[in-house]
Amino acid sequence: MKPPASVCNCAILLVLLPLLAVLQTTHAQKNAIDIYSLTVDSKVSSRFAHTVITSRVVNKADSMQEATFQIELPKKAFITNFSMIIDGVTYPGNIKEKDAAQEQYSAAVARGESAGLVKATGRKMEQFQVSVSVAPAGKVTFELVYEELLKRRLGVYELLLKVQPRQLVKHLQMDIHVFEPQGISFLETESTFMTNELAEALTVSQNQTKAHIRFKPTLSQQQKSAEQEDTVVDGDFIVRYDVNRTLSGGSLQIENGYFVHYFAPESLSMIPKNVIFVIDTSGSMMGRKIQQTQEALIKILEDLRPEDHFNLITFSREATQWKPSLVPASTQNVEEAKKYANTLKAHGGTNINDAMLMAVQLLETAAREEQLPSGSVSLLLLLTDGDPTVGETNPSKIQKNVQEAIGGQYSLFCLGFGFDVSYAFLEKLALDNGGLARRIYEDSDSALQLQDFYQEVANPLLTAVTFEYPNNAVEEVTQDNFRLFFKGSEMVVAGKLQAQSPEVLSAQVSGKLPTENITFQVESQVAEQEEEFRKPKYIFHGFMERLWAYLTIHQLLERMVSASDADKNVLEKQALGLSLNYSFVTPLTSMVVTKPEGQEQSQVAEKPVESEKVPSAGVSMHAQRYDLNNKRAGPPGLSLSGINHHPFYLDHRDLILMRGIETSPTAPPPASIQAPTVILPLPGQSVDQVCVDIKRTPEPLLLLLSDPDQGLEVTGEYNMQKAQFSWIKVTFKNPQLQVRVSPEHVVVTRGRRSSEYKWKETLFVVMPGLTMTMDKAGLLLLSSPDKVTIGLLSWDGPGQGLRLLLRDTDRFSSRVDGILGRFYQGVLWGPPDATDDSKRTLRTHGFDYSATRELKVDYQEGTPGTEISCWCVEL
Repeated sequence: MKPPASVCNCAILLVLLPLLAVLQTTHAQKNAIDIYSLTVDSKVSSRFAHTVITSRVVNKADSMQEATFQIELPKKAFITNFSMIIDGVTYPGNIKEKDAAQEQYSAAVARGESAGLVKATGRKMEQFQVSVSVAPAGKVTFELVYEELLKRRLGVYELLLKVQPRQLVKHLQMDIHVFEPQGISFLETESTFMTNELAEALTVSQNQTKAHIRFKPTLSQQQKSAEQEDTVVDGDFIVRYDVNRTLSGGSLQIENGYFVHYFAPESLSMIPKNVIFVIDTSGSMMGRKIQQTQEALIKILEDLRPEDHFNLITFSREATQWKPSLVPASTQNVEEAKKYANTLKAHGGTNINDAMLMAVQLLETAAREEQLPSGSVSLLLLLTDGDPTVGETNPSKIQKNVQEAIGGQYSLFCLGFGFDVSYAFLEKLALDNGGLARRIYEDSDSALQLQDFYQEVANPLLTAVTFEYPNNAVEEVTQDNFRLFFKGSEMVVAGKLQAQSPEVLSAQVSGKLPTENITFQVESQVAEQEEEFRKPKYIFHGFMERLWAYLTIHQLLERMVSASDADKNVLEKQALGLSLNYSFVTPLTSMVVTKPEGQEQSQVAEKPVESEKVPSAGVSMHAQRYDLNNKRAGPPGLSLSGINHHPFYLDHRDLILMRGIETSPTAPPPASIQAPTVILPLPGQSVDQVCVDIKRTPEPLLLLLSDPDQGLEVTGEYNMQKAQFSWIKVTFKNPQLQVRVSPEHVVVTRGRRSSEYKWKETLFVVMPGLTMTMDKAGLLLLSSPDKVTIGLLSWDGPGQGLRLLLRDTDRFSSRVDGILGRFYQGVLWGPPDATDDSKRTLRTHGFDYSATRELKVDYQEGTPGTEISCWCVEL
C-alpha cells in the first residue's frame, strides 16, 4: 500500500536508510502558525548517525492555534529524545518501559485521543507527530533526536530525507558532517526538488576522511516565483556514500572505551551457488503480481553464472518442480527456464509446506549424489503473497517442519508480496534458517524490488565467518559469527574494552572459501584511535558506546523471534535494560510526551513493528482549521511542513541532485502534422537538422548510436505496427550507468543498484562526468560538458510514444556509428532536385537517401511541440 501522497512518495531505497522530517500546522488564517526557523544538525561518525531536528514556530493569529510537529524517520532508527519549549518552560518526553506507559496510553485511547504518536508510513519510514496549542504571539520550539547505524547494501550507505516545508522559512538550514576514518571513496546525492537557485545554497567541502554539507537557502531561493509565496522546496533528498576498503580484516576503530569492527574485504571471488526459487502461483498472485514476478525472475535467471546450479518450484494447491534435479546455469538451461517462467499462471490455493519440503529434498538429493560443486553455497528463495491455505496450514507447524528439514545446512530467504501475507510468519521462517525476510511493496517497481533483494544475496563471498579477539582485552561483544558474507554488504561487530586493555587491540576474522580456509588479521593502536575521535567538533562524542547498545538491542530483538519462551524472556530483559539505559524508543519502551496544563496530557510514542498485515494509513498532511476558542472545525487549511535532513556529504566528483523545470503550455500543432521518429541536428552543415522516420527494419532491436570515444551507446526496440519505440536504452562507460526507458517509466542502474522513476517526475542528478535532469513535461536529459546530450521524452502529442533527441552533436567523435550515428560522419548533400527544390539526396556510409522538405512537429523542448520545416529522411 502506498503512503498518502501528501506524506511521502518514497523511492527506495536505501541501502543506508534515510531521515525525513515534516512539520505540519493547522491554522485559522494563512501562515497563522509560522515556521520561522528549521534546522537539522546531523553527525555521521563511522556509519552511526546522530540527528537533531529543531523547529521554531510562532502563532501570528489573534486566537489560540494548534501547531503539529510531524517528522518521518527511518524504521531502523531509534528516537532518543523529544522536547518542547513553550513560554520558556521545557516539556520533555520521558522514555519508560512499555507496561509503565500503558495506563496513560489506554486512558488516552479511551478518551478518544490520538495516543499513538508513531505510525508506519512507507517502505522505510515511520512518522512521529505531536500537537500543541499555542497562544497568540506564543512561540514553541520542537526538538527531536534520533540515532541509527547506517547499513551497507549493494555497496552503499544511504540516507533519505523528505523535504516539505510547505511554506517559506526565514531560517532554513541543514548541516551534515560525515567522518569515516577509512576514507570516503565516493559520495552522491539525489533530489526531486533542487533548482539552479537552490543549488547555489548548497555548499560541500570534503577531504579524505570527512565531509560537510550545508544547505541554507534564502527566502527568494525557496520561492517558486516572485508572484507566488509558495516554496519550491518539496520532495526527496537522498545521499549515498561508501568508504575505502582493502583485502584485509577491515577497520577496527576505538572510541571512549568501546570498539567497532567493520568487515567487508575487497577482491574476493564469488562462491558458486545452488539456488532454488520457490514461487507462489496461487490465485491471489493473479494479474500484476504474477507479471512482475515473471519479469523479475527472467532478469534474475539472466544474472546466474555458468558455475551456479538452480531449479524452480511453483506452488498453488500443489507444488511442482521445473526439473527433476538442480541443473547448471548454462545458456541453454537459463533460456529454457525463462520460457518456463513466461508460462506461469496464477490459480488455486497456497501450499507453502509441501513446496518448501520439496525444495529442501531437491538440495539434499543433489548433495547426496554429489551433483553440486565442492564448497558451493545453497540458498532457498521463497516468494509468497498470502497465508497457507492448503495442506499444512498451521504456521508454527510449517516453521517446525522446514527448520527440521533444513537442519542448519542451507539459508532461506523469504519475500512477502504485499500486505495479505503474514510477515511475522515469514520473518521467523527466515531467521530460523539463517536468512532474512523482506516485504515487497505492491507498486510499479515491484519487479525491481525483487531483483534488488536477489542482488543482495546473489554473490556469496565467504561462509562460516568468525571474529576473534583476545579474551583479556574485550567483553560484551555483539554477534561474532555469521553464516554468509555477501558482496556489497558489511559485517559489524562491536564491544567494550576491558579496564586493563592492551596498547594494541588485535582481531582475527576467519572464513571459508570454496577450496580453502582464509584468515584476516587486523590490529589497532588504542591510544591513537581514542585520540582521533576525541577532539573534532564534527563528531558526536561517545557515539561508539551508543552504536554498541543500538546494535546489541537490534540483535537481541531479532534473536527473540526464534527463541524459546524461556530464552525470549531473558533476551527481552536484556534488550529492555539497554533501551532504558540509553533512552531508546524501541518495541519494548514508550515515550510519554508531556504538555502544559489543560492540554492532552497522555500522548505516547511507541515503536511500530513490521509484522502488521495491514499498514497504517499514516497521518494526512492536510489537517482542518481548528479554533480552540469556539471549538469549531473550519474548512481545510494550508498544511505547513518543516524539513528534516540527514547527514551527508557530497563529493564534488560524484554529486547527484534532482531538479524540476516548469514548462509553459503552448497550443498543440495541427493534428495532421506528425512528429518524426528522431530529429538530428547536423553541426557544420548547411542543413541544420534532419527529421528521420523509421519505416522498415529487418530486426526490432536497433543500434541507434555508438561512440566508443564518448563511451556511449544507445539501443532501442522499435515497434513497426505502433510506429514507436518499445524501449530505449542509453549506456555510459564512464560513469558506469545505464538508463532504460519505456512508455511507463525510467529505470536507472548503477552497478547492481536500480531505481525507477515515473515519467514527468522532476529530477536533477549530477555525478562525475554526467548530469541527468527530468522536467514535468517528461523530458529526460543526459548531458556533460564534453559529451553529446542525449534526450529521452515521454511524448503525448501526435505519434504518441517514446522519443529520442540529440544536442551538442558537434561533440561526436570520428568513430560514431549506428543507424543514426552514420549521419554524423562524412555526410554528402546533393543539390536540390531540378524540378522540385523541396527534394534532394544525401549520401553517408555508402547509402543514398532521398530527403524531402516537410512540416514536422519539433518535440525537443517537450510537449506539445512546435511546428518546424526540416529535411525528412526515411530509413
